[in-house]
Amino acid sequence: MLTGKESSKRLRSMLSTVPIVPVLVVRDPTHAIPLAQSLVAGGLPVVEVTLRTPAAIDVIRAMSSVTGCVVGVGTLLSDDDVAAAADAGAKFGVSPGTTETLVTSCEQHDLPLLGGVATVSEMMRLHERGYDVAKFFPAEASGGAPALKAFAGPMPGFHFCPTGGLNPDNIETYIKLPNVLCAGGSWIVPPAHLKSKNWQAIENLAAQASKLPC
Repeated sequence: MLTGKESSKRLRSMLSTVPIVPVLVVRDPTHAIPLAQSLVAGGLPVVEVTLRTPAAIDVIRAMSSVTGCVVGVGTLLSDDDVAAAADAGAKFGVSPGTTETLVTSCEQHDLPLLGGVATVSEMMRLHERGYDVAKFFPAEASGGAPALKAFAGPMPGFHFCPTGGLNPDNIETYIKLPNVLCAGGSWIVPPAHLKSKNWQAIENLAAQASKLPC
């Protein structure tokens, strides 16, 4: 069974290669492959497909077939979510918060978990199970970059992927922090671009974001 230490090790290997992980809400499965190709071509191959639409599992399966695309599944809430995501080929899971049940389920399904945290107590609970990588969510509402900077004191070995309220205007204040591996952002794939199938515009946004320091 996957351990917390191994889970975080795998996450570091995936997340440290990119400054931004696009957070995706995809309603049409036919968008999956061209979207994945555009993001890979733009230099952001690690993505999070949220379980917010009925098409999400089909999208994960399709995007996972694109060479170079590392697909994670977001909005994990239950054991059924974890099982479906792992079966669809997801390489890691992301949750808005973290429960013992969800952590155990991900370990049993060999799915590295980027569990959501907002407080030091939540980080300590993950740390007790061997984890040292987490999602800081909702980032802006939970204190933003100053909070992450403060966490570095009591939790020096912990690293984060902040998500929630990040945008092109504030992103650099996050990713320049030593305890930030990368950040999650939805602005890379605007709904209007997705609806109009403007793959080149999405690739261009990904290319801009890929040049951010990480």
